[in-house]
Amino acid sequence: MTDLVPVRRALLSVSDKTGLIDLGRSLAARGVELLSTGGTAKALREAGLEVRDVSEVTGFPEMMDGRVKTLHPMVHGGLLALRDNEAHVMAMEEHGIGPIDLLVVNLYPFEATVAKGAEYDDCIENIDIGGPAMIRAAAKNHAFVNVVVDTEDYARLLGELDRHDGATCLKFRRKLAQIAYARTGAYDAAVSTWMANALGDTQPRRRVFAGALAQGLRYGENPHQQAAFYIDGSDRPGVATAKQWQGKELSYNNINDTDAAFELVSEFLPAGGPACAIIKHANPCGVARGTTLEEAYRRAFDCDRTSAFGGIVALNMKLDEPTARAISEIFTEVVIAPAADDAAKEIFAAKKNLRLLTTGGLANPAAAALTYRQVSGGFLVQDKDNGRIEASDLKVVTKRAPTEAEIADMLFAWTVAKHVKSNAIVYVRDGATVGVGAGQMSRVDSCRIAARKAEDMAEALGLSEPLTKGCAVASDAFFPFSDGLLAAVEAGATAVIQPGGSIRDEDVIAAADEAGLAMVLTGMRHFRH
Repeated sequence: MTDLVPVRRALLSVSDKTGLIDLGRSLAARGVELLSTGGTAKALREAGLEVRDVSEVTGFPEMMDGRVKTLHPMVHGGLLALRDNEAHVMAMEEHGIGPIDLLVVNLYPFEATVAKGAEYDDCIENIDIGGPAMIRAAAKNHAFVNVVVDTEDYARLLGELDRHDGATCLKFRRKLAQIAYARTGAYDAAVSTWMANALGDTQPRRRVFAGALAQGLRYGENPHQQAAFYIDGSDRPGVATAKQWQGKELSYNNINDTDAAFELVSEFLPAGGPACAIIKHANPCGVARGTTLEEAYRRAFDCDRTSAFGGIVALNMKLDEPTARAISEIFTEVVIAPAADDAAKEIFAAKKNLRLLTTGGLANPAAAALTYRQVSGGFLVQDKDNGRIEASDLKVVTKRAPTEAEIADMLFAWTVAKHVKSNAIVYVRDGATVGVGAGQMSRVDSCRIAARKAEDMAEALGLSEPLTKGCAVASDAFFPFSDGLLAAVEAGATAVIQPGGSIRDEDVIAAADEAGLAMVLTGMRHFRH
């Protein structure tokens, strides 16, 4: 297989004109003949460059609104011909097919068209056909042909030509081919996913996910694991779209935990007041509202100060100076908020290991999306858990109905429980978590762990009794027996919110009545594994 291949003839056909003129000038200065189509050729000519139209090469005009212009043997023969195959060379000579050594193509902006909510027919018209066909042809024949599909690779291409006196090496062409196939694969995935959604097909025969590399990571969950962060191109506010103002690069665990924190705090709209969520290992260790953002942070912090150390702090509104000062009192890995004022940024500037991210807004917790998880031999796909419960949805099943204050705390606890690993138990009092039990095999253990944490915090805060006394408690799934409920009663809960649906619901309701509890059922569970 040939190593160095000189670039003498290039075909340029791009939707994104970024860097096009500079690339064209650099190639022309190296004596490369330029072929082009439509708007690309026009842009190059307007810049004073000599360009030959593909229609001149093929002998056919662009037709059918540009749908047919490069789908021709004069183009694909020039891309696919093996230069060291005598029969291929003879065929080129016989039919007057000139070799194409470089293909520069970026595709119709299908993904952007879908993202802006275009009509079905507009989306169809933005499905590129000739582009992917040429890319795949050039990539297959990378022994002789260079294919560039991303504007950020223009500089790499020119550098390679400089290093090899107008030629490229095989290793370089192979890497370009891999990038090219990944691009067409991602493009086809976007089209097939959009069409499935347009058809209302929730279980298409084949499901493909694609992402673009955002950053290579130092390692994964553990130092011996390699990892990288890919983004899917969606505009949902969060860690993938945030701006980082300071601090070293986010780690794998940072990204995972920051996503969990921001998705949780986005459940609390600013109209309801400031809110803060503190996350450790993807689980909330404190969530609260307050009259000010600083108060919300301090109330969340007081749920579990030990776990909050080295955690992730998410806020539902602009970070201000008082809150930044409060957060700076302990070591915090990441702070993420819709925005941050200059005074807050200045305070954090002294904390070189703290990362500050701003998102420009909150994520919409009700928006439809898919989540997926790998298992051996495949992956699971499901709708994102965007289930929400209002006070009007609650079914009171005990003799005592909850007070308005208890309903408010139950709904708050229910919202937090949705973001806690199962089995999840969340104690809430006056709009702040006061105990969280996560990820236990037994719901009773979750109840007791959350209560024990509250006891420890009461001692640390110098309180006469734990804040779980007089609280509301949420369980992400039903109580299979009354023992979990009784553990919550022992902790001091007076109101309970749970899905219901156990064959022993009547036993659990009877236990609640005997304890004088108010209990409501949601008819919805929030398992999070």
